[in-house]
Amino acid sequence: MSAFRLAGLLRLRSLAEEQAAVELAGATRSRDAAVARRVATEEALGAAQFPLGNNPTAMRAIIASRLALSGLLVEQRALTVAAQQVMDERADDWSAARTRTRTLEKLEEKHVTAETEADQRAEQIVLDEIAGRRGGSRPTVPGEDA
Repeated sequence: MSAFRLAGLLRLRSLAEEQAAVELAGATRSRDAAVARRVATEEALGAAQFPLGNNPTAMRAIIASRLALSGLLVEQRALTVAAQQVMDERADDWSAARTRTRTLEKLEEKHVTAETEADQRAEQIVLDEIAGRRGGSRPTVPGEDA
């Protein structure tokens, strides 16, 4: 059985696919962290309520807090979108790497199948030759008419 000639390239492509998967996992973690920060900011903004009394200082403090949280929320949303874009790019990279690897894996499977079939054909030829040398005669059993 001959070796698959593209085995080295297949190993290289497999390593590239693994690297792309690692990068995708890192981008996914970054996106998840950005989403968590954005959600926390949204919750903090929702929790900032106006005081019940007519205290102008408390009112100004709540307004300032809400303005700051609103600005932070805009920033967090932008970071979440950017992190999602990076994750999408990494997913595309991984998908392309997987496609390249899978193409070579299919070629390797075809190679193995072809090699197996060639081995089986060669074995059948040998068996046919052995059967032909015997002349198709079968051993006689005592008591049987030949």
